[in-house]
Amino acid sequence: MHGMISKPPDTAKNLATSRVVLLLLVVMTGIAPISLYMLVPALPVLATTFGSDISVAQMTVSLYMVGIALSQLIMGPLSDRFGRRPVLLGGLALMVVASAASIFAETLPQLVAARFFQALGGAAGMVVSRAIIRDIYERDRVASMISLVVAALMIGQMVSPLTGGLIETAFGWRAIFYAITVAAIIVAVGIAFALPETRRDRVAGSGFRGDVGILIRNRAFVGYVMCQVLASQIIFTFAGGGPYIVVTQMGRTSAEYGAWFATTGFAYLVGNLLCVRFAPRHSLEKLIWFGLALQLCGSLLNLLWSFTGWNEAPAWLFGTQMIVMVGNAFVMANSAAGAISIRPEAAGTASGAMGFLQQGIGALMSQFGAYLGGHSATTLPLTAAVLAISLLCACTMIFVVPRREVMVSETLIEQAEEEESGMM
Repeated sequence: MHGMISKPPDTAKNLATSRVVLLLLVVMTGIAPISLYMLVPALPVLATTFGSDISVAQMTVSLYMVGIALSQLIMGPLSDRFGRRPVLLGGLALMVVASAASIFAETLPQLVAARFFQALGGAAGMVVSRAIIRDIYERDRVASMISLVVAALMIGQMVSPLTGGLIETAFGWRAIFYAITVAAIIVAVGIAFALPETRRDRVAGSGFRGDVGILIRNRAFVGYVMCQVLASQIIFTFAGGGPYIVVTQMGRTSAEYGAWFATTGFAYLVGNLLCVRFAPRHSLEKLIWFGLALQLCGSLLNLLWSFTGWNEAPAWLFGTQMIVMVGNAFVMANSAAGAISIRPEAAGTASGAMGFLQQGIGALMSQFGAYLGGHSATTLPLTAAVLAISLLCACTMIFVVPRREVMVSETLIEQAEEEESGMM
C-alpha cells in the first residue's frame, strides 16, 4: 500500500527517535560536500605539484560538483527500486575506491577523474538521506529534520576548509585523501551495523517511469521543486558574484571576502535552527511563506542600498544578505519536505530530481553571478538578479503550488497521510 514503511510501526518510531540514526543522517549527508571543501585550500599546491595552471587544478572542484549532480539523478531512483542501504553502501564503496585512487594519482587528469567518481559515490548520502527522513518521519516533521541535518552539516562545512588546510600543511595534500578514505569507511560501517532498511513497500507494477510520470503531472510536486531550486539559486548567484564585488570593486582582500561570506553561511545556519524550532508547530506552507517574505525584504533592501550606494561597503551588502539567507533556509527546507512528501514511496526519485536540478542549474547561475560581478562597476546587477530570483520563487507558491485544502484532497497525498496517521 502507499505510505507504508516496510517494517513494524514500533521499529519506525524507534528509528525516528534514535540519536545514532540522526548522526548517520548527518554524516552521510555531509561526507561528499565536506570532502569537496577539504581540498580547496590545497588547489595552489596541486597546481604547483603537477606543473599546471590553477584553472586546471580547479577542475578537481568543478567536475566534483558535476559528479554530485549526476549522483543525485542516479542514486535516488536506484534507492527507490533496490532499497536505501544497498545504494548507500554501494555509493560509499565507490567513494572509498576513488579516494584511494586519488592518493596514488600521478597526473592531474587522473586526480580529476578520481574526484569525479568520489563525488558520484559519496553524494549518494545526500539524496538518500532525504528519502530516509521521509521514510521514518511524519510529513509535518520532515522539514524540521531536514533543517536539523543541514544545520549540523553547515558546521562541518565551515570547518572543513580549515581542516583540509591544516592536514595539507602538516602532512601534504595526499593526506587529505587518506582522511576522506578513512571517513568513508567509518560511515559505511556505521550504516552496515546501525541503519536498517527504511524503504517503503512498492505498489505492484510501479517503477521509475511510473514514479516520474506521476510526479511531473502533480502541480504540488512541480511547484515545491521549482520553489526549492529557485531558492538555492540565490546562494549560487550571490556566491558567484561576491568575490568580484568585494575584491575587484571594493578593493578588499580575498581573505576578507572569505570572512564576510562566512556571515551568510552563519545566517543560513541560524535559519535552519529556527526552522527546527518552529516546524513542529506550524505547517510547512506557512513556514515557506515566512521564508519568502524574508527573502523578498532582504533582497529588496539590498537593491535599494545599491541605488543609494550604501552597499559598496561589505557590511551593508552582507548584513542585508544575511536576512535573505535566514529566509532562504526556511524556503529550502520546507519546500524540499513538500516535494518528497507528494509520493512517499518514491521519495528517492523526488529527492534525486530536486538535487540534480539544484546542482545543475546552480553551476550555470554561479557563472552568471560571476559575470554580473566581474563586468559591473556597482553591486546593482547582482542585487537585481537576487531580487528577480526571489520574486520568481514567490510566484511558484502563488501560481503553481495548490492551496493546502486543494492539495490534501489529491488522492496520493490523502492516501499517504491517512496511512501514516494510522501507523505512527
